[in-house]
Amino acid sequence: MYQDKRLPKNGKEGAIFGAIICTLSVLLIGSINIILAAGEFNRDVAMNMLIVLPIIWVIVMIIEPVAIGRFAEFFASKFISPTDGFAARIMFRTLFTVLGMSFTMTIIGDIMGNGFTTDIFTNFIQIWPRNFLLALFLESVVIQPIARFAMVKMHEGQDRKAAGQTSIQSI
Repeated sequence: MYQDKRLPKNGKEGAIFGAIICTLSVLLIGSINIILAAGEFNRDVAMNMLIVLPIIWVIVMIIEPVAIGRFAEFFASKFISPTDGFAARIMFRTLFTVLGMSFTMTIIGDIMGNGFTTDIFTNFIQIWPRNFLLALFLESVVIQPIARFAMVKMHEGQDRKAAGQTSIQSI
């Protein structure tokens, strides 16, 4: 699976790939959720976003590889076989990552926005389905394709550089 040009081939590329996905996810999904919670977009909401989104980004960058990514890999492996193609692998990995991240970040976001109250679970029941569907759509249609495109371009650049080095050495 990691030999595909659309996916990272090593830890450094994995970190770049993850950073692209987390950055786009926080910017898109986080912004939409903050605006929906505020009810409108104005200067105060924009200032709040400038403060909160970097904090959310750090939280996402820690939670995804440490916990949710492992959860997603484990559950995805139960649904895919070695003969399954790229699309099936990505679909299940994305589904379980979004499931875990939307669940976790709905709770964390509510705590960040409203403090730790007993309404967290009531709010969760109302907000999580929207967050899950929004995140699944954006991850599938926008965020993941952009991250995979970045990997393809990175690998093409590496291939060109390697081909240039080979032609210089053969002279």
